[in-house]
Amino acid sequence: MKREETVDYNIKTAWHAINRMYNQEALKNDITTAIGYVILNINSTEGTPATKIAPLIGLESRSLVRMLKSMEEKGLIFRKADTVDKRMVRIFLTELGQKKKEIAFETVKAFNQFVFDDIPARELQVFFKVIQRISQIVEENDLSEITKRNREYETKHQ
Repeated sequence: MKREETVDYNIKTAWHAINRMYNQEALKNDITTAIGYVILNINSTEGTPATKIAPLIGLESRSLVRMLKSMEEKGLIFRKADTVDKRMVRIFLTELGQKKKEIAFETVKAFNQFVFDDIPARELQVFFKVIQRISQIVEENDLSEITKRNREYETKHQ
């Protein structure tokens, strides 16, 4: 099987192209793509619990801790104890953080509109259905178990 024929290769190369495009735009606005994703996932009015951000964007908690520290130093966010549960820390956007969120949102919206204008709706529906199914397969299966079954199958059918 050629790498161009594998699902993961095509997902990875598409994601890298999108990520490069977003990074170029983010750099123009003195942030990174990762910071843009964090900002987009912070509730503008109520803030967001720090513990909820990492799972929303697929980051490890320790990576998020460093990123939040950097974002705080850049004046994009501030932390505040939750009014109900004082043990919980909420992350809020500063005025600068809110401006960066608007830029990030417009960037994502523009890219998606560009894709929607170029690819027919039927094809996008199939794409979304397939990509969701791939995610489901990944969540529901253990790769080492799949590999073991494939080896057993190949051994039986040689």
